[in-house]
Amino acid sequence: MALPDPVPRPIDHVLRGAPDAPALLDRAGGWSFADLERAVASVAGWLVRQGLAPGDRVATWLPKTRLACVMPLAAPRAGLVHVPVNPLLRRAQVAHILADSGAALLVTQPARAATFEDGDVPASCRVVDETQIGFDAEGPGPSTADPQALAAILYTSGSTGRAKGVMLSHANLWLGAVSVAHYLHLAATDRVLAVLPLSFDYGQNQLFSTWFAGGLVAPLDYLTARDVVRAVERCEATTLAGVPPLWVQLLEADWPAATAARLKRLTNSGGALTPRLVRGLRERFATAEIVAMYGLTEAFRSTFLDPAAIDANPDAIGRAIPFADVMTVRADGERAAPGEPGELVHAGPLVAQGYWRDAERTAARFRQAPAFAAHGGLAVWSGDTVVEDEDGLFRFVGRDDEMIKVAGNRISPGEIEEAVLKGDEAREAVAIGVPDDRNGQAIVVVLAGDATGEERLRSRLKTALPSFMQPARYLWRDALPRNANGKLDRARLRAELLDGVTS
Repeated sequence: MALPDPVPRPIDHVLRGAPDAPALLDRAGGWSFADLERAVASVAGWLVRQGLAPGDRVATWLPKTRLACVMPLAAPRAGLVHVPVNPLLRRAQVAHILADSGAALLVTQPARAATFEDGDVPASCRVVDETQIGFDAEGPGPSTADPQALAAILYTSGSTGRAKGVMLSHANLWLGAVSVAHYLHLAATDRVLAVLPLSFDYGQNQLFSTWFAGGLVAPLDYLTARDVVRAVERCEATTLAGVPPLWVQLLEADWPAATAARLKRLTNSGGALTPRLVRGLRERFATAEIVAMYGLTEAFRSTFLDPAAIDANPDAIGRAIPFADVMTVRADGERAAPGEPGELVHAGPLVAQGYWRDAERTAARFRQAPAFAAHGGLAVWSGDTVVEDEDGLFRFVGRDDEMIKVAGNRISPGEIEEAVLKGDEAREAVAIGVPDDRNGQAIVVVLAGDATGEERLRSRLKTALPSFMQPARYLWRDALPRNANGKLDRARLRAELLDGVTS
């Protein structure tokens, strides 16, 4: 596929497949591109009739239903902003997103809505059962919106505090779809098994990039690796995107040789592939290309590694994706020399518009691009340390913030600590990520308090936090160490844990 001119369009223009070509496949059957276009128009028409103001936020808290797949295109077509909520989140996290985004509408399912407590849903937000929205009514045609207009807010965790909303324009989403379809060489014959949450930029892009290429998406909510194996066979999938913990599970599953041979493309983000994982994937999926990628929600994605280079460079995160201007910057603002560590900075049209209603955090992360950048304007300063080799490949060195990443999910230590301290079991708490073979990292919480409250704490957090945010271990102490400024000495605790010292 030749790289198109980087002229952005409204995101719903990604429906480029032939009208009678298959576009979506689930257990209820299949939709052609004509069916999908009709559904997008119908849902957009329903939204228009709700009397919402242009730019109002529409949140969805859904598994991968057909409506969940349609709403990312229908809401922007209606002149609204889509706010997808991770279906794994619990009511407290959803309540924060609804309040922070100022959502005027939440589309969900009765069982989910029933978990809300008084005060969780703002008075200005109406809750709608997804079954009230049909796919066969009249609605507007393709959008004529300004490509720079806000189209979506995706919530992502930061190192402190609650999740923050990343503002994405039509242009951000459109050019991300074009870029990925290009460097993955997606085609109309491809069938993409979408197992990642559609609330993630990585998961949502599976819809956009596949439909831009004219291919088929098969959304799947899975419980076990065996579910994925069966879906690959049932959907005749050619492409599967995942995160390292998923690959670990899939390599432990029983794969019929013919089913494994169906996959011709495996893509990875949300954590680095280890040489061991690469070898395992090579052995199990001998005919598939393995595409390693690095990204951050604030700029969608920054780099990808050519599949032909992964065996010789298993620690590399690759080169800039199309439309991305990626560079390594020293602390003094100058370009780092080859082999010299520096901060990864991403400029260009994939850079988001900042954090929703959060000028302080926007100013900290979105700053002027370096003078030597090919693209001026705002750039995302990632906080990640990388080196660029003489051959132009970037390699990840480390993360400057304290984020924890479990099974590909970015988790704020502050959010874990806040949930822990809402009860009376502990006086203080520090959440730390430690290496874990299966999930990348595991959460360890060091607490000041009486260990007799641990059972009560575990029980409380099971209802307060989603499964991927559950601590794996609790370490109880009489008091937690403090630094010279009197603050909790997180660095010392982290070093002790990583060195295996827990006393």
